Amino acid sequence: MLTEMLTWLEQFLVRYPELALFLVIAAGYWIGSFKIGAFSLGPVTGSLFAGLVVGDFAHVPVSGMTKSFLFLLFLFGIGYSVGPQFVQAMKRDGLKPMLLAVVVGLTGLAAAIVVGKTLGLDPGLAAGLMSGALTQSAAMGTATDAINGLAAPETQRALYVSHIAVADAVCYIFGYAGVILFITVVAPALLKIDLRDEALKLEQSLGMSRSKPGLASAWRKFELRAYRLDADSPLIGLTVAAAEARLPEHRLFIHRIRHGERISQAEPGTILAPGDVIAISAPRHIIVELIGSRAEEVEDRDLLDIPLISADVFLINAKLAGMNLQEASQQDWTRGLYLRSLRRGGQELPIAPGVVLQRGDLLRIVGPEPVIENAAKNIGVIVEPSTSIDFVVLGLAIFFGGVVGVLVSFPVGSIKIALSTSVGTLLAGLLVGYLRTLNPRFGRIPDGAISLMTSLGLAAFVGLTGIHAGPIFLSSLRESGIGLLLGGMVVTLLPQIVGFCFGHFVLRMNPILLLGGLTGSQTVTAAMAALQERSGSPVPVLGYTPAYPVANILLTTWGSVMVAVFAP
Repeated sequence: MLTEMLTWLEQFLVRYPELALFLVIAAGYWIGSFKIGAFSLGPVTGSLFAGLVVGDFAHVPVSGMTKSFLFLLFLFGIGYSVGPQFVQAMKRDGLKPMLLAVVVGLTGLAAAIVVGKTLGLDPGLAAGLMSGALTQSAAMGTATDAINGLAAPETQRALYVSHIAVADAVCYIFGYAGVILFITVVAPALLKIDLRDEALKLEQSLGMSRSKPGLASAWRKFELRAYRLDADSPLIGLTVAAAEARLPEHRLFIHRIRHGERISQAEPGTILAPGDVIAISAPRHIIVELIGSRAEEVEDRDLLDIPLISADVFLINAKLAGMNLQEASQQDWTRGLYLRSLRRGGQELPIAPGVVLQRGDLLRIVGPEPVIENAAKNIGVIVEPSTSIDFVVLGLAIFFGGVVGVLVSFPVGSIKIALSTSVGTLLAGLLVGYLRTLNPRFGRIPDGAISLMTSLGLAAFVGLTGIHAGPIFLSSLRESGIGLLLGGMVVTLLPQIVGFCFGHFVLRMNPILLLGGLTGSQTVTAAMAALQERSGSPVPVLGYTPAYPVANILLTTWGSVMVAVFAP
């Protein structure tokens, strides 16, 4: 009975390959959800292993066009999302992490080439070794694209493509865990630092404060309350501007004043008088701890009927880019305005006076509607929630990016390397993403759509690669498993060691920013999260965000380079 059921399932998956793919994606996300400490396979590698299992069980046909379509969508989405930060990574504080990412990426490529040559690997195994050891699954796609362009028999090309998945699966687990181990244990020991103490020093230099040990506060809830001024209040006789200036570090603002039956807007020059009831906004702890104990709170619905709104604003103002948050908060148009969150490249940054703003940042601001509207004009443009996708820009960008990738090539020694449709599409995404910083209404694609393109696109592509490699996985693993595993360990750790020495001795980076930059340089987001957990601070992300987009582009491109170097 069981045999008959398995036979039926095998025939079903072969007959309906599209359903087999959805099964692989679901299983991949389930496998990737399991965690051991900070380690987890993640949905992409989970999909690879699920694909290998399904491919070994049933010889499911794999459509080359489907794989390419999904991968090009993923590459465009990645380029689109990191484009706003890519140019900024070459400026100001992002320069050191960017250089670090270049050194780490080049070291990883060199190590993969040397190890691959030493082990005598074919193009597929060499590319998979690099993609797994450097945990850059996207390189599997560029390598596949490059292999399909080789002047070799179709059966040989198909074998090379299968080998990519085999080597990636063997090398990925240590590639992931090795970076976490180096960043959280080895590197701090070499630096002779305590991560929590060092993170606290960096926080203090940025002007951050902690509400309790081990917890860095990124933002606090803001409240609006009304208080009556007694005759002995220290605010009596002061102008609104002078009263607000008594606590400049806490961003306390007076919005409205009730004098008798009359309610008026609180202009900076308005003088406060005994009996006035004032509507104050401030962080909650300031309202409760400093004001509540010294003034009589009043329930005045009419006075407090101030429309407060929240908006996401895309930073494009060149004058504001380059300022730190403290300098920006001192601008006249920020009166009554609060910053709730700050995101860069999809990562949330800590809010502290010393954090420098960059073009392409997304600021979530809160305040009265007129204040928000005026602030948006000085920051950039309000990003309204949208469900529509600019398919014209999306389609044409991928098309022309692919055309450029096919036509453009460059020599590396005696080897001539074409950009390929994959790299061309990635660059097209970068260009469209960067153009958004100049005109955010151009090529608008909602965040949800980008997330679907990047997560589902890559997981499905890798799952299909696993299905394709499934029938030969075990035999290939027996032939070269140990060599690949040990070689992958070298390729994982050597870039970290070289990057560590370069960042510490040459760039002289802050230790926490150096470690964050090393995680971004090998695109291991989980290592950054583990570093934040160990340091008890969000500040490592300041080193991670400039390095990540540069590394993403370089490591993805290395798939094509590896195939070109190892092509027979």
